[in-house]
Amino acid sequence: MHLSHGFRGDSRGVVPRALTVAAVVLLAAGGPAAAATAGPPADRTDPRTATAELTLPAIDVKDLRVVPYKGTTDDGPGTRIQDRGEAAGPYGEDGGVGPGKVGNYLVTAHRIVAGGPLRDLPDLDKGDKVLVEEGSTVYEYRITETRRTSFRSERSLAEQRAEVPGEPGKRPTRAMITLSTCATPEDDAAGNTWRDAHDNPEHRIDKIGVLVSSKRS
Repeated sequence: MHLSHGFRGDSRGVVPRALTVAAVVLLAAGGPAAAATAGPPADRTDPRTATAELTLPAIDVKDLRVVPYKGTTDDGPGTRIQDRGEAAGPYGEDGGVGPGKVGNYLVTAHRIVAGGPLRDLPDLDKGDKVLVEEGSTVYEYRITETRRTSFRSERSLAEQRAEVPGEPGKRPTRAMITLSTCATPEDDAAGNTWRDAHDNPEHRIDKIGVLVSSKRS
């Protein structure tokens, strides 16, 4: 698998320079949703209490519970959520936005332990569907990119958690999602047995997607 360090996006989702008024543009099915804005950065600090459900048809993940919490990817509270076999959706200063919001919606879950709900995440391909249901709304994202994050690199972590994945400091113009799980088998095979305080390996495999539609369920 080719794992790139930069998000290149999808040329179909490029926003013309003339669009400076805040708007959300839903393209035809299969094309990414884009938003052009001259307003403030995405609000990652808005507390979220509603759980969501994640479905990844291409790898047979159905209705995986995503629990929101104040924190950042794979920290202590997030790891405890994942240890229950659920996915964690951090929000706050170092977290992500909510489902369907302009910015980066972060979702992490285990690949090997606790039932390994994201065991097959590396198999997600460009164009595969990501469905997130929150309340009475279903948000559909499409995978556009694969990235690799190093937990031993502050720069790499900043790229994972950026409002635009891979581009810290860049203002978001559309709703995006980062699905992340461990690269433990790959690290172990390479002889890299480093672990952090929460038993995370050095590397994470991240799948990036963009919003293409939303509808009432």
